[in-house]
Amino acid sequence: MNSKMLAPNINESQKSLIENYIKDISKGDKEALSKLYEVTKSSVYGFALSILKNMHDAEDVLQEVYVKIYENASLYQANKKPLAWILKITKNLALMKIRKNKNHNNIDDFRETLSDYKEITDNEDKMLIVTIFEEISDEERNIIVLHSVSGFKFREISKLLEMPLATVLSKYNRAIKKIKERMGEEIK
Repeated sequence: MNSKMLAPNINESQKSLIENYIKDISKGDKEALSKLYEVTKSSVYGFALSILKNMHDAEDVLQEVYVKIYENASLYQANKKPLAWILKITKNLALMKIRKNKNHNNIDDFRETLSDYKEITDNEDKMLIVTIFEEISDEERNIIVLHSVSGFKFREISKLLEMPLATVLSKYNRAIKKIKERMGEEIK
């Protein structure tokens, strides 16, 4: 898999920076919103895409997330988990979109989305990702994206997805096993 696709983990200084942006946004600073967007857009888009499996819907949610952040930044309580707060908004908006569309399980849309994803340049990588994502459940896919792409710890994922830690760990391990098995088949 192409390493360009993976976003860096959020470190303590980035958490503080994101919290400062949110604080500035609560005061009406649109430039801070733009900076926040640049720092967090990959994680937000990746998470929305993992839920919606449709590039256009994920892009819509991406935009809606930052509108919600701008409208609700004053409600954010500094807790050193600003990305979790942002991804909670992302999850809620994505689920609302699913309820509106009732057409969220179309793997063909997801295949098309990945083929259009600009950061994945190798066609073999795209085909492998599509194949792997077809074989894991939605929850497994969300957990992998949150852990591997956005850098969340399993306890944080447990709270964000509102599921027991043991379930998160089990689903993650099951998905990794499926991925390794599938990758082994693809390499042969």
